[in-house]
Amino acid sequence: MKFEEYPLVIPNLEELAKQYEKIIQKFESSKTAKEQIKVVRDMFKLTDYVSTMFTVISIRYSLDTTNEEYIKAQEIADEVAPQLQVYSDKLYKLLINSPFRKELEETFGEYFFKQVEISLKCFDEKIVEDLQQENKLVSKYNKVMASAKIKFEGQIYNLSQMGKFTTDIDRERRKNATKAVAKFFEKNHEEIGQIYDELVHLRDGMAKKLGFKNYVELGYLALGRTDYDAEMVKVYRKQIEDYFVPVWKKLFKRQMKRIKVKGPRFYDMGLNYLTGNPIPQGTPEELVEKAREMYKEMSKETGEFFDFMTENHLMDLVAKPGKQGGGYMTYLPDYKAPFIFSNFNGTSGDVDVLTHEFGHAYQGYCARNMQVPAYRSPTLEACEIHSMSMEFFAWPWMDKFFGKDDDKYRYAHLADAVMFLPYGATVDEFQHFVYENPDVSHKERCAKWREIEKKYTPLKSYKGYKVYEEGNLWLKQSHIFQTPFYYIDYTLAQVAAFQFLVEMRKNHERAWKKYNKLCNLGGKYPFVELLEHAKLNNPFEPGSLKKIVKQLNKILNSFDDQNM
Repeated sequence: MKFEEYPLVIPNLEELAKQYEKIIQKFESSKTAKEQIKVVRDMFKLTDYVSTMFTVISIRYSLDTTNEEYIKAQEIADEVAPQLQVYSDKLYKLLINSPFRKELEETFGEYFFKQVEISLKCFDEKIVEDLQQENKLVSKYNKVMASAKIKFEGQIYNLSQMGKFTTDIDRERRKNATKAVAKFFEKNHEEIGQIYDELVHLRDGMAKKLGFKNYVELGYLALGRTDYDAEMVKVYRKQIEDYFVPVWKKLFKRQMKRIKVKGPRFYDMGLNYLTGNPIPQGTPEELVEKAREMYKEMSKETGEFFDFMTENHLMDLVAKPGKQGGGYMTYLPDYKAPFIFSNFNGTSGDVDVLTHEFGHAYQGYCARNMQVPAYRSPTLEACEIHSMSMEFFAWPWMDKFFGKDDDKYRYAHLADAVMFLPYGATVDEFQHFVYENPDVSHKERCAKWREIEKKYTPLKSYKGYKVYEEGNLWLKQSHIFQTPFYYIDYTLAQVAAFQFLVEMRKNHERAWKKYNKLCNLGGKYPFVELLEHAKLNNPFEPGSLKKIVKQLNKILNSFDDQNM
């Protein structure tokens, strides 16, 4: 089936509750391990059905946030989803207390039961209304951001579409485009800040209702982080500060020299070359066709996967009015189908979508036949290894997209990835501050953001942009609103992806086999253990980042970037 043929099913709480209750009763009345195993498999089928229903709604709403049918469907989904957790909670309690737990663990794995135990710690009926309100607030944030109508050079654009102007070769145009975007945040920062304040207090309240000290503990568990904690992440951030911030400074100065800018401002950071950033050659349809050729040449598996995605219309790539910003990959279990959403805007980011999001989707495709839904995808930081590594595996084919500018792309891609780590640490440290101090004001949060920013990206200047000088830039970062603490994940994954880059330059075939193995492992293990199975270094180990920085510097220095 093509995506447009997938039915939009509105969740009916009463009907779904009956299906859950039926499974609960069957589980309770089962007399043997064999009978309970069969009921658990029925539970997986229902889980997949519900997940598919909610995901179709979410995709359609993100494609058009102005469509009344989709708005209503999303509102109902936001209401129903937390209430359904009551039933899965009941079933999970029966599972972990089953007299046949040993046999169940042998069939479905010990890690599945560990995930069940985590889920029970993160939920109770008393937070159902809070979860409903959380969903509404996140949807409200998304709607505010999607409503942006930015006037620029006689046209109206959304936030995603402004990307190509804020990285324009002409500095005055970059500056004017950045001012136009800043006006949106000047007008809306108090409203967005208020939405966030409500989210923070709501989450803090939920954590305390569940017996946690604060939301940091609950947030980590909700992300399935079982083999590392906030203290380990703090030590990891210190490694970024010690080893990547000095490289960030060097690359920043190297970039400003390359584009001949004195007195640089933050809007200069998006331009990598005076001759212009490498721009993909071709229409969106032509870029997709080039990606098809690339994946066919990359491997038999990726070729089959890409055909599946295009033949079934499982991607919506071009920015348009009313469409939610950003990009994502999600999964529809009943159709065994990944779906890719993005906003092409005429920059090299369009090619990144065809590698990054396809890395996510390829992993989903690899794990599509796993019986246990929880094993099809790992925790979020491990998910990002698949996407970021695919970006590097695609390097040999960049001439297809950029022609003679392929090395310009490769250098900028790697430099940007290295420079991203300090920003990722900024977002993470900010979130820890917020949830450890939930009662501070919006103004105080912004001041703290700016303080942390100066530590990790010390040369960045917002002079002339009061809204950003005051520390409002974080309002752009949807992850902060939607999934607390999901951002350091990108940096952890990037460190793993750097390892693939180093290895593929030595032995491409061996690196690809290792990557393919990782994708097929899905989420059968927690993050650190997954790294061990894939023979990747643990980023939490002291000195691990120092080693990789040395190797990355060699690759960066192999490019003659000043003459590009």
